[in-house]
Amino acid sequence: MAKDYSKTPLYKKLGMKPKSRWQVIDPPADYLELLGPVEEVVFVEQGADLDGFHVFTNRIEDLEQYMLILPSKIKKAGSIWFSWYKKSAKMPTEITEDIIRDTALALGMVDVKVCAVDPRWSALKIVWRVENR
Repeated sequence: MAKDYSKTPLYKKLGMKPKSRWQVIDPPADYLELLGPVEEVVFVEQGADLDGFHVFTNRIEDLEQYMLILPSKIKKAGSIWFSWYKKSAKMPTEITEDIIRDTALALGMVDVKVCAVDPRWSALKIVWRVENR
């Protein structure tokens, strides 16, 4: 399924570069397959001064908690990708792109990119506003 979904590997869509440090939270079981042939990216269980997070959630309560905690753990030019089930996946979710965007804007962050992870998941990239870096 993942191999045929997009010609661009997920790690490239997410901006994962060699030697960058990322934490992935609650990924689907096939996440490594979805990423593609990622090389030299350092995945950590927890940490600070990270290049990015990729968070999978379908609950507003979890989204709000992550939005309060994770921004302080990324580099000023880092990013947080939030993934939620697409409507077409027909899976239960409380999350939409608008909910993620509105929550981020209220905290001085902004969305800059959206991508398809696979047929089930979408992702929205959140970064600090330039004036807040």
